[in-house]
Amino acid sequence: MKFLPRVMAIIEMGTGLALMAVPSLVVMLLLGSPIDSLPAITLGRVAGAALFALGLACWSAQGMAVPMLFYNGIVALLLAWSGISTGLVGVALWPAVILHVILGIACLVALRLKSSAKPLVSSL
Repeated sequence: MKFLPRVMAIIEMGTGLALMAVPSLVVMLLLGSPIDSLPAITLGRVAGAALFALGLACWSAQGMAVPMLFYNGIVALLLAWSGISTGLVGVALWPAVILHVILGIACLVALRLKSSAKPLVSSL
């Protein structure tokens, strides 16, 4: 099942490239407030590089469902918390939350399919 890792790879690599190129715009779209300080912009670019690397790992690796389930779940929770508790809401925030929830569910389905494909008793 290479479709899901490839979709996640494209999304994460695209987001990573955007964060590396224009971190303030990405943050503005997600949270409705730009980042203006040089340290925050630098950290945004570092986060972009990490997302790009995560996307590369998804593109080339097997067994990424568990780490990507964790990642998508945490990101969905962090973004939703930001929108609910701090009021930092941009036009892309809730679509991003929904996307990460959907990708997390897809990871759960992939894990379920993978575990049901294994025989209960191994042959000797």
